[in-house]
Amino acid sequence: MVTQAKVNMLKTLKKASKENDAPIWAKVAEYIQKSRSNQKTVNLTRINKTTEDGNAIVITGKILGTGNISHKVSVSSVSISNSAAKKIIESGGEVLEFSEMIEKYPTGKGVKIIG
Repeated sequence: MVTQAKVNMLKTLKKASKENDAPIWAKVAEYIQKSRSNQKTVNLTRINKTTEDGNAIVITGKILGTGNISHKVSVSSVSISNSAAKKIIESGGEVLEFSEMIEKYPTGKGVKIIG
């Protein structure tokens, strides 16, 4: 079952892809549209190992708070645990809705997809 929130998220991503000539947002929408079993769960340890200070990342699944993050990142995801959000914010990073990530990085330049 697809929720209205997910439908709206997909519309926002696809619209941003067309309006900004940014294929990354269409790719994110494609990943999210796939069945839940294909969506990855990512923990903070993995994010910490695969990013650098100041990176912008999109997680196409859920972020769990296992591990720590030692630098600031801007992150958007389908879902995030409270502990993960808290640790990201405490490290100086930010947790953004997809619409906020698109507003900040309209062309997707510098945004990395994990998941």
